Amino acid sequence: MSEPLLAVDHLTAGFDFDDRFVPAVIDVSFSVDAGETLCLVGESGSGKSVTALSIIGLVQPPGRIARGRVRLNGRELTELGEREMRRVRGAEIGFVFQEPMTALNPVFTIGSHIEETLRAHSLATRRTARGRAIELLESVSIPEPQRRVDEYPHQLSGGLRQRALIALALACEPKLLIADEPTTALDVTIQAQILELLRELQARMGLALLLITHDLGVVAEMGNRVAVMYAGRIVEHAPVRPLFAEPKHPYTRGLLASMPGAAPGTRLNAIPGTVPPLGQLPPGCSFITRCQSRFEPCPTAHPGDTAFVLADTAPRTVKCYLHGTAVEPAEVSR
Repeated sequence: MSEPLLAVDHLTAGFDFDDRFVPAVIDVSFSVDAGETLCLVGESGSGKSVTALSIIGLVQPPGRIARGRVRLNGRELTELGEREMRRVRGAEIGFVFQEPMTALNPVFTIGSHIEETLRAHSLATRRTARGRAIELLESVSIPEPQRRVDEYPHQLSGGLRQRALIALALACEPKLLIADEPTTALDVTIQAQILELLRELQARMGLALLLITHDLGVVAEMGNRVAVMYAGRIVEHAPVRPLFAEPKHPYTRGLLASMPGAAPGTRLNAIPGTVPPLGQLPPGCSFITRCQSRFEPCPTAHPGDTAFVLADTAPRTVKCYLHGTAVEPAEVSR
């Protein structure tokens, strides 16, 4: 088989506090093939954003990658210096940040953001950058791009700011786009428009998409495969359709059960408790304090991956003693 576009192997990242390392991402592995969409899903605090920032080398001190590998087209990114990573960001990996109002500099126009990116990667001159910026705004369906190019972020609606951020991320025509909660804080109509835009751009440009979300409705609509994160670990990894049809992990079942859509007036289901804070994971399985299916092995050690190979789908894995006896290596939990 050919090598995936993006391969993340046994990534552990976190923060140094009071002379000890507190992991936020623990032994995470996944891959993204050219042209496909992998959805990374979980509650706030699960480690999704730290995973994404680790891929592009933007985990700020006291954060750091403790171990693991990140390869893009076979090139090891964790070994690159900051100057080399700057060439990768934008040119090879586009990134759509969670909140466009904070991701965009309020004292620069939308056009100047894009023009600076193009010139930094030697894809346009000062003379040609403005015309290319207008073309990019038009490509993400921003109305009147000739006027919007000279406007500041606060002059645009939330939906238009998100479109501008996508145009900025795609300015250098990367092969991989990482979108961190791209529809957060947008109303339902605008969310649908942004997702449709991402689908169109993906088909037109052959983009691979790593889509980070807490919304399983978005996963069902956009994903080819889904990785479910909880407390820093990927607890289930499967193609989208089998996962929705037969979720294996109790956490995944809880997420699906909490989706709205039941009869009007029906009380929404909720998973009891909250994601444990950094550095306060319980012994054994991290989900044990919230799990209704826990039994004897669960408090002793965190479960390892149990693999399921189905005839008509890609392999799927789950970290749960309900499905196997594999135990996570001890050194991962230190």
